[in-house]
Amino acid sequence: MKKFELTSETKINIFGKKLFRIKALVSFGVVKTGETGGWVEKEENVNQSGDAWVFGNAEVFGNARVSGDAWVFGNARVSGNARVSGNAEVFGNAEVFGNARVSGNARVSGNAEVFGNAEVFGNARVSG
Repeated sequence: MKKFELTSETKINIFGKKLFRIKALVSFGVVKTGETGGWVEKEENVNQSGDAWVFGNAEVFGNARVSGDAWVFGNARVSGNARVSGNAEVFGNAEVFGNARVSGNARVSGNAEVFGNAEVFGNARVSG
């Protein structure tokens, strides 16, 4: 069963990608049925299982994936082939892109950028 769907609400981001707002079809974690989330390019950007979610103005696009119980929120952006998984959080104005991985209980926040083949995991914190 699907936990969310793409809505008809769209926007074009600064990279020219057409993004869709997501909407929860069922309650899970802190998300309630009918609640709208952030912006994705396609359903595959957020795993339909687990409590993974994109909130608010956050964007996930390209081949990026958010899975497990990971959250992306604030004005954060995850793109390229990046992966955010486990209990990881990306928020603030943070950007994760390229082939970067954020996993475990890691947090990327503020104006931080994680990119290339970088891996942030465990209880690591990247901010500023």
